[in-house]
Amino acid sequence: MLQENPQSENIIPGKILVTGGTGLVGKELITQLLSKGESVRATYHSTPISISHPKLEVIQCDILDVIKLEESMQGIRQVYHSAASVSFDPKDKMRILKMNIEGTANVVNACIDANVKKLVHVSSGSALGRIREGETVTEEMNWSEETNNSNYGKSKYLSELEVWRGIGEGLQAVIVNPTLILGGGNWDSGSSAIFKKAYEEFKWYTDGVTGVVDVRDVARAMISLMNSEISGQRFILNGENLPYKEIFTSIANCFNKKPPYKKVSPLMAELIWRAEALRSKFTGKKPLLTKETVRTAQAKVYFESSKILKALPRFQFTKIHDTIEYTCSKLTEKYSL
Repeated sequence: MLQENPQSENIIPGKILVTGGTGLVGKELITQLLSKGESVRATYHSTPISISHPKLEVIQCDILDVIKLEESMQGIRQVYHSAASVSFDPKDKMRILKMNIEGTANVVNACIDANVKKLVHVSSGSALGRIREGETVTEEMNWSEETNNSNYGKSKYLSELEVWRGIGEGLQAVIVNPTLILGGGNWDSGSSAIFKKAYEEFKWYTDGVTGVVDVRDVARAMISLMNSEISGQRFILNGENLPYKEIFTSIANCFNKKPPYKKVSPLMAELIWRAEALRSKFTGKKPLLTKETVRTAQAKVYFESSKILKALPRFQFTKIHDTIEYTCSKLTEKYSL
């Protein structure tokens, strides 16, 4: 049963706030923080948080609601901002930009007004500009129209600018840029959906390459950065750079399912997203694939993660093969596969 204390007078001082508590990263943050004995307040937008714990306080809060957000910040010493809107459907462009940019601006402002000690903001590898032929993506790179392939990436880059503004105004803050996050979340949405696709024996693959990271590592790195003296920096969180085919094949093998075996050529990919866009226009249903997702799957993107390893010498990334095995076991249990 959820413990929900929506009224500001019931708020317990000295807590850690996690926004986006029902998301993959938010839920893992809550779990790890509670395991360390921390008192946590977590916000959610519409889907209630499924964790029950005596040191967890749950509040429904839209980060676009400035008043409710300010109430949520009362008595808070640290903030992990993981709430975000994720979509690669062109129809969702304005919603994504508003939620991610304006929402982050609201969080930053509320942190400053509440004298929060430190903020750790979850950005994305896509905020650095993914499309860089023959280049490895590092923290020194910045998003541009030429290196961008999604409205989501643009929204996360502009969200980062709000955090940098806050830093300029005296807020202690760190930004993390995770790559494709793997974990046992809701496999009907987000990055966990690739596990469902593999379980359903999705037959197509591309020659694309991407960075991949364990959600447990993302949370561990964020907590370590929060409790460090580091501020005013951003860090790529990437366990390994792997071909999409290898990722899907490893997941399929873990589920004892048939791995992908049909290659999607660039020409075929372009025809597919156009056909999906047309189908969506006439049916009103969201397209299964979009121009953004198709081109992302074709791109070969490599991320450099040495900066976080130097900043946190005791930190190591989990091998993605181990991540996949762990996640498959969790999903098998969760969905009674």
